[in-house]
Amino acid sequence: MRLCLGCGEMKPKRELIRVVKAPDGEISLDTTGKKSGRGAYICPDPGCLEKAQKARRLERSFSCRVEGDVYDALQQQLAAATGSGDHLPEGG
Repeated sequence: MRLCLGCGEMKPKRELIRVVKAPDGEISLDTTGKKSGRGAYICPDPGCLEKAQKARRLERSFSCRVEGDVYDALQQQLAAATGSGDHLPEGG
């Protein structure tokens, strides 16, 4: 069981998506669950990522500042990983 940083619910690990801070400092989604680095979990729901951003929960989990463009990239990766068409490509 893991805790979602957005909604705060405990869910099985397989139902959540791992966000990882790599040793080089890069923050990204880990859809395989095997990347090295510090991990945190969110539901595959864009709303949970927004809640985590507003409450700065990723910053607390990773003990570093997380810029807005990182959250934007995570939103796009989350949409691609879940197959949701919420984000249209630029210029389209």
